[in-house]
Amino acid sequence: MSTKKNFVTIDGVVTIAYPNAMFLVHLDNDIDVLTVISGKMRCRTIRVIPGDRVRVELPIYDLSKGRIIYRYPVKRKDDATDEAH
Repeated sequence: MSTKKNFVTIDGVVTIAYPNAMFLVHLDNDIDVLTVISGKMRCRTIRVIPGDRVRVELPIYDLSKGRIIYRYPVKRKDDATDEAH
């Protein structure tokens, strides 16, 4: 759980990427939430694409909108080194 008072954190998977860094995230409890990227992730230019596993922070007053606060590391085909050289 989050240390902030009026927020709940939950994990999910990004399903759709919209313009202006907005994303549709399918949460682990089978709810879809419209989210944006947090300011710290924007400053560090962390890329989020559909299929990424993320942690979302939701205010307890409006559970339909949230903020992506963390992207879990994943191994993609581009990042893997080819050892067959």
